[in-house]
Parts: sequence; structure tokens; C-alpha cells
Amino acid sequence: MRRPIRHILMQLLLILPLAACASDANRWVELGGKRYTVEVADDDAERARGLMFRDSMPAERGMLFIHEVEEPQAYWMKNTRIPLDILYFDSARRLVSQQRDVPACTLGDGCPPYPSNAPARYVLELNAGQAEAMGLKDGAELKFGPGIKPAQ
Repeated sequence: MRRPIRHILMQLLLILPLAACASDANRWVELGGKRYTVEVADDDAERARGLMFRDSMPAERGMLFIHEVEEPQAYWMKNTRIPLDILYFDSARRLVSQQRDVPACTLGDGCPPYPSNAPARYVLELNAGQAEAMGLKDGAELKFGPGIKPAQ
């Protein structure tokens, strides 16, 4: 029995969003006893864009940046409209540096950098105030959900 192509395409359109939701559900990190669903930026283009041009981010969400090597990092808020906590983690996923309550910046290339105080491999951006609310201290462990592959 042959199904019309239109029928098959309609089924795919219904299934694909569910598959995307399922993979998003596996892209989470745990930190300080809280779980955050994260977007992952693991290439130069994604890391450069980051959270630019967004007007808000849901409370239990964040962005995880994965770098190829552990080295000093510096992030800036160019075109970022929401204040953030920028948290730096080493290759062992231990918190090595924190930049809390970093303000939004509309100065373009004039936005200041916010460097790590130690070499880092992973950077987690959360809404400003989350680090304080969790009472984060350097050495805290960042745990990955099954949808996130650690850097090799």
C-alpha cells in the first residue's frame, strides 16, 4: 500500500519538533544543585555570536561554550542585552573564575572584556544573579547531561 508523499511529509513535520525537544532535554548542566538547559557553542561562529541580540533568557536556561584547549579566556558583552554571570571552568569542569552580574553593553567594540583568572576550557553564561543565589565558590563542579560531549 502506497502512502501519498504529502501524508508522509506531514508525519515528518509532526515528528521532527519532538526529536528536537528530546535532544534539548538532554543538553543540560548541573551546578550548585541546580539544573540548567543549555545551548552549546562549540565552534568559532557559535562562540562569537553567543547570546548577542537577545532581550531575555528563561530563568533555568544558559549557554555553554566549549573551547578546544584550556587557556585564559576573556568574554565580552558586545551586543548582549541581558546582564549575565560568566563562569569559567577548567578541563576537569571545576569552577576556576567568576564574573558576576556583568552588565549588558551597547558600546559595540567598546565593551570591556571580562577575563578568567585562570585557564579555562568551558564557560557557562547564566542570567545575572544565579551564581550568588547558588552561593558558588571556586572549585564547584559542573556536571554535563548525556547530550553534551566533553571536549577531547
